[in-house]
Amino acid sequence: MKTTLIKWYSIFLVVFLVLGSSMIMLVIGETDTDAADKELIDDVIFSFSDKLYQFGGGPMDSAWPLYCHDLHHTSRSPYSTANNPGLEKWRFKCEGPTGHVRGGIIIGEDGTLYFGDSSWYLYAVHPDGNLKWKYKTGGVISSTPAIAEDGTIYIGVWDDYLHAVYSTNGTRKWVFFTNHADISCAPTIAQDGTIYVGTLWSLGDGGKLHAVNPDGTEKWRFQTGDAISSSPTIGDDGIIFFGSYDTYIYALYPNGTLKWQYKTGGQIKNSPSIATDDTIYIGSYDGYLYALYPNGTLKWKCSIGGYGTETNPSIGNDGTIYVGGQYLYAVNPGGTLKWSFNMGSGRTIFTSSPAISADGTIYVGTHIGDAAGGEIIAVNPDGTERWRKQIALDYIDSSPCIGEDETVYIGSGYDEGKGYLHAFGPVQSNSPPGMPTITGTINGTIQQEYWYRIISVDPDNNPVTCSIDWGDGSAVESQDFASGELGWAGHTYTKRGTYTIKAKAMDTLGAESDWGSLTVTMPCSYNDKPVFQFWERLLEKFPNTFPLLRHLLVDKEFLLLKT
Repeated sequence: MKTTLIKWYSIFLVVFLVLGSSMIMLVIGETDTDAADKELIDDVIFSFSDKLYQFGGGPMDSAWPLYCHDLHHTSRSPYSTANNPGLEKWRFKCEGPTGHVRGGIIIGEDGTLYFGDSSWYLYAVHPDGNLKWKYKTGGVISSTPAIAEDGTIYIGVWDDYLHAVYSTNGTRKWVFFTNHADISCAPTIAQDGTIYVGTLWSLGDGGKLHAVNPDGTEKWRFQTGDAISSSPTIGDDGIIFFGSYDTYIYALYPNGTLKWQYKTGGQIKNSPSIATDDTIYIGSYDGYLYALYPNGTLKWKCSIGGYGTETNPSIGNDGTIYVGGQYLYAVNPGGTLKWSFNMGSGRTIFTSSPAISADGTIYVGTHIGDAAGGEIIAVNPDGTERWRKQIALDYIDSSPCIGEDETVYIGSGYDEGKGYLHAFGPVQSNSPPGMPTITGTINGTIQQEYWYRIISVDPDNNPVTCSIDWGDGSAVESQDFASGELGWAGHTYTKRGTYTIKAKAMDTLGAESDWGSLTVTMPCSYNDKPVFQFWERLLEKFPNTFPLLRHLLVDKEFLLLKT
């Protein structure tokens, strides 16, 4: 009587244990099996061997070591943000000329923050917002880094390379060449230390998923039919899941061979996530969120409207799936829509994947229409708004992350030509910012714009808002600056006289500085000349009567000759 459908002609299992070591050697052989049986055997082999060969080279055990937090891409933090009031604690300005922060932020075990910008830099920033180091790559960085257990930082760049960088000092460890294919997806670090990263399409060697050893050598590569911007997700059994612009989601064994592929109705630009019951979630550009069984068959699909989504499907503690698009959507594990959050007129979520705190609050970045800027929005688990802050003049691509101390971090771009890293969270103590210093032209001419430099340093490194009073009765202006950032403000005086420019700084917690001041004269001394006072009053009463005389009176050189 047959006790199994699988015919085993030879099975050899040899376990070799050496005293004082953890070496295990596994040898399995099989013959004469059909395709289904072979897939079952392969699942057992790869699952078992993957768990045997974990040499401690996986992701760092930190608050947020990878894109979307973990190997399942749940974007779910173990830390609560119940006491986060949405106050901006500090703001770090990128140092490049166009430092848009498009990717997400990761956190090391000591709280150091790592992220890249479009000015080609990878940054390491201390938890207080001060720069630790910066590393120059050869191209734009639009992906999220990953940090390994040994402290190595991996980042994909639009320069055809995967970079490995020491987290201690920001020096290069090695680079892996992709054969002229750029990288926009976040690398993923498996438990055995293998780094998985996809490439965009190119005339060189694009559209491939690369498996790279921790020493920078290639393990294997897998070709798809188009570009890959999807960050690989790894199951507990070592299976690698990712999407491609060719409309397929792929499942690969750890050795790089195909397990299955599933075709959606549109390009896949986002990353999959894995639920506790091993369901795989993926969004597509056909307007649907897909749920697949581990064997690659469809469980359900839910319409999320519009073009679909480019965000990772984040998974809450109760199994709710959150994705962004025209709205922020919450989908039940069974595939029905739980709620949709309308972010407001002209607002959408582009590539910012929602982050979920332990208390269930969802954080996400948005685009505001007509290039009006971007916001970070905090949404309660029931779909109501908790708070929002506009933080950029341009859209928000960056995905937020959550630290141990309840701080929420997110990047922004093109705010006065610069990108920023923002920190929102509770503040234990606060000191007022320093009195602003104003420098610039003190003797000038009316009807000409002059620019003045304004700087204020906040002891707590909080961002500041400077209120500027030009002293001529015009409206008081307000401008936002990072602490210690050199800001510029321009003004045109229309009447001759001596004026006192005043500026006061207020940080994000409401603490205010004393007024700083600068006295200016427009123009140089001639106001005490009775003849000029007469002609000035005449011209003010009859402004279009003596155009030549008006020109001479406002000409600085003419006035200097006559005084």
